[in-house]
This record gives sequence, structure tokens and C-alpha cells, in this order.
Amino acid sequence: MARAHRLDELATFSNGSVNVVVESPRGALAKLKYDPDLGAMTLVRPLPHGIVFPFDFGFVPQTRADDGDPLDAVVLLDAPTFPGVVIPTRVVAVLRASQRGSRGRRVRNDRLVCIADADAGKADIADVDGLPARFREELEGFFAAAVALEDKELELLGWGGAEEAYAAIDEARVRLRKSPAA
Repeated sequence: MARAHRLDELATFSNGSVNVVVESPRGALAKLKYDPDLGAMTLVRPLPHGIVFPFDFGFVPQTRADDGDPLDAVVLLDAPTFPGVVIPTRVVAVLRASQRGSRGRRVRNDRLVCIADADAGKADIADVDGLPARFREELEGFFAAAVALEDKELELLGWGGAEEAYAAIDEARVRLRKSPAA
């Protein structure tokens, strides 16, 4: 019998695509997070009233961001999926962000913006410049609103393109390998 994989142990890349594990799907009213010790999604918190995830949100496996969690990823797809679904994507941008971490210090908590390989309607988007300015503003507004009542002090630091996003993945993979908890 084949060994079952933990979702955080899946490959980062598969057939040239970046794998993203969905935690909170598009339309979700609550933030879910994968707990590797349980091997299941857990409830983090409900979102403030009137706020829903406008996209699938999850993480890139085999990475560790500055905040200690795997890299966050937004997946643009015209249909919601479900928690635990793995979506092969191409990364087109990064929304740079920092927030106050659990120990009170500021940590980077960037969000990758990915396009699902299966979404042929977005095949022409290759970099941050392909994302409409209005979309970028709305995405920034969502993240600000989603944590407005939390004690995180989110600061949005601007946008980077695909090259910067892939470099962030490489750095997060190295950070995971060097981490004593890995």
C-alpha cells in the first residue's frame, strides 16, 4: 500500500508548475489552516461580517516563509475548489506584506498570486503587469479588511513580478531545509 502524504510534504513543483494546497476556498466565510500534526484543516477564525475569500487561498508545500508558515498563495480560478485540493499553477506576482508576528516583531508575510494551469481564460497573464490595477487594489483591500480586527498590524509593501515571486519560493525552500524544525 502506498504511503499517504501530508499536504505540507508534497512537492513544491510538479511538471513545471507550482503546487498550491487550498486551505480556504473562494467564497469561504472563515480562514482555515492546514495543521500538519493533525493532517487536517483547522478553523483559525471567521472573517469579519461581509468579508469572504474572493479566491482560493492556500500555501506552497515544502516552503517556509519568514513568519514560520509555508508561503501563502492566492489562486486565480473562475470556480471555487475545496480545502485540501492541490492546484498546479504558474506564479505571476507577489504582494509584499509584513505584519506583527507572534513574538511582537515584524515579519514578512508575502502572498504569491498564482494562475491555475487549468484556467485557459487567464493564459495571457504572465506577470504582475497582466493583473488589472483595480484587481490589485481589491486584493490589497481584502487582505487589509480580513485582518482589520486582528492584532497583526498588516502593512502592504507593494507588488513584485513573477521573477521575484519565484525567487521567494526558492528562498522559502532553502529556509525550510536550514530550519531546525524541518
